[in-house]
Amino acid sequence: MSSNLSLEVIKSLPKVVLHDHLDGGVRPATIAELAKETGYDKLPTQDPVALANWFREACDSGSLETYLEAFVHTVGVMQTPAAIERVAFEAVEDLANDGVVYAEIRMAPELLQEKGLSLDEVVEQMLAGFKRGEREMQAQGKTIRIGLLLTAMRTAARSSEIAQLAIKWRDKGVVGFDIAGKEAGYPPTRHLDAFDAIRQANFHMTIHAGEAFGLPSIWEAVQICGTDRLGHGVRIVDDITFDSNNSPILGPMAAYVRDRRVPLEMCPSSNVQTGAAKSIKEHPISLLRKLQFRVTVNTDNRLMSDTFMSKEMYLLVHEAGFTLKDLQWLTVNAMKSAFIPFDERLALINEVIKPGYAKVAKDQGITF
Repeated sequence: MSSNLSLEVIKSLPKVVLHDHLDGGVRPATIAELAKETGYDKLPTQDPVALANWFREACDSGSLETYLEAFVHTVGVMQTPAAIERVAFEAVEDLANDGVVYAEIRMAPELLQEKGLSLDEVVEQMLAGFKRGEREMQAQGKTIRIGLLLTAMRTAARSSEIAQLAIKWRDKGVVGFDIAGKEAGYPPTRHLDAFDAIRQANFHMTIHAGEAFGLPSIWEAVQICGTDRLGHGVRIVDDITFDSNNSPILGPMAAYVRDRRVPLEMCPSSNVQTGAAKSIKEHPISLLRKLQFRVTVNTDNRLMSDTFMSKEMYLLVHEAGFTLKDLQWLTVNAMKSAFIPFDERLALINEVIKPGYAKVAKDQGITF
């Protein structure tokens, strides 16, 4: 019955996103406007439509390194308090209008200091934008909750500082800590002091691992750094083989990740763009779902991948054969894996997510 799941139907489903970069989801029109307002003169074009196409084409390189270069422009226009607050607000608006009820949005505050803002000022403006977005969406009857993940760049040496910043703001809207950036040559173990600080503060972390680099990156993130979740983690399939009957055999790392229910923040469209997967149909998310890993589906960078949560789900349905039941499973997985208190996660699952899916199933004549 997947044919019943049109894009409009999928938009009506309650969704949860755990892996969404603030600087990867700026509206093209906003980039052009902010460039004029802030004096940023390095954009390839000022036309919003042409700009959107430029970002998409620049990111379709098959290389994570080339993909990351496009962020120079989004970060370039986010260097003032008003710009940061606006981008944060618009992210909430865009997600809520797509049916997202809970989102964790991540950003590296160290990238927004080119005009002298302090780290605290950057965080303050992001949270202000999120709060304004939550209020305005609530007024429109669209309830959404946003948590901020503070990201440190793995190519820099400020991870301990960012970890302490995350801990400082933990009761004001920051829900966890992350590291991102080029994987090859920059292993997560270079940032052990930061991860130790997060653990000792009884706080939460996720680590970009297993996207452009393989099992060693995942092993370090899980076994040495102690991550709660894996950002992408797509290369865990490198530890899965098949016997003569084509039955999967899990290696020790894959078995450990599955047994421990380590959440995988999978981003199908982004993974195809960066070469981590050949296509949506061949994306490892299908195998990992079949094997009952704790899989979630995410946007990663809505601008760079020209995507949104409903589109990611639509592609999984119509190119990889996912069903409404699969989409609910992915959504519940994500909510279970969120970095907010257990009782709040449970309330969203039982009071928002499951009733929302049940309503769509009934309306579409789909039996779970």
